[in-house]
Amino acid sequence: MTHQQFRYMSENIKTIRSTGWKTDFIIGFPEGLLLLLFTTFLSHDLNITVQRFYTINTLIWLIGSVLVMITAYYANKGDTQHDVGTLSAEERRKLEDLEIGHHIIADIASEMERDANDWENTLQQEQVAVTHFNLGRALLSAAITGFFFLVGGILPLLPYLQNENFYRAAQNSVTLCFVLMIIFSFIKSRMTSQPALPVILRNIGYTGAVYFGAWIMAMIFR
Repeated sequence: MTHQQFRYMSENIKTIRSTGWKTDFIIGFPEGLLLLLFTTFLSHDLNITVQRFYTINTLIWLIGSVLVMITAYYANKGDTQHDVGTLSAEERRKLEDLEIGHHIIADIASEMERDANDWENTLQQEQVAVTHFNLGRALLSAAITGFFFLVGGILPLLPYLQNENFYRAAQNSVTLCFVLMIIFSFIKSRMTSQPALPVILRNIGYTGAVYFGAWIMAMIFR
């Protein structure tokens, strides 16, 4: 791809505009918190050395942040699915090469156009802003999301760093995660103008499911 072609793509591909760092925080922080809650609780009772425990969870913490950054970048980059609401000539030719009937191709084209219209209507109803893709903004959003992932991820690990009695540290880590999730849920409800209680209960349910899953896995591998 030439520089001119990339510039054209950057200027013409549409993407959903997030609310900036707030969206990055809402995505990155809980993912880091829940992932490290799962991995630290699962691994704390395994027959591994303290140093290996730290190494494994630190690698998961760092690799997870990179994956989240990549995901956030592509989310900000958007996709071309909703940029074109009609069946392109190339797509039509490929369907014809598969010996698909013209009436079926016409139905597919009609459905594509209907989906594109529904998508535009949904964006208008939800008052979601759409803007052209910007490389710098996408990279910045990815970096901020990764940062919040790292912040959320280090918190379940802190009790283990402070206390090598992993049984006690695991209890403190789980308690800390539930408290932090309540605080995060309240902040999220304020940011998104939602009632606080449903958001708190939903996220507490997610945290409980992660904890229960880690406990079950720990019982299996013990």
